Amino acid sequence: MNTIKHILTISLIFGTQIVLSAPPPPPSGSPGCWPPPCIPIDGGITFLIAAGAAYGAKKLVDSRKKNKSII
Repeated sequence: MNTIKHILTISLIFGTQIVLSAPPPPPSGSPGCWPPPCIPIDGGITFLIAAGAAYGAKKLVDSRKKNKSII
């Protein structure tokens, strides 16, 4: 049990170091991303959030229907 705690702690410390180590910003006057036609990720994330909310709503409705039939 103690070994698992140590491994988890070490992996969290190194994991945050990897995540927080970002490359420096590009010099001014150059495009913010490469290749120049930047592709926004907003559309995909919005779709995933909407799909997750719809799936959660469906599960909630199914759960309520199941509880009503028992009573």
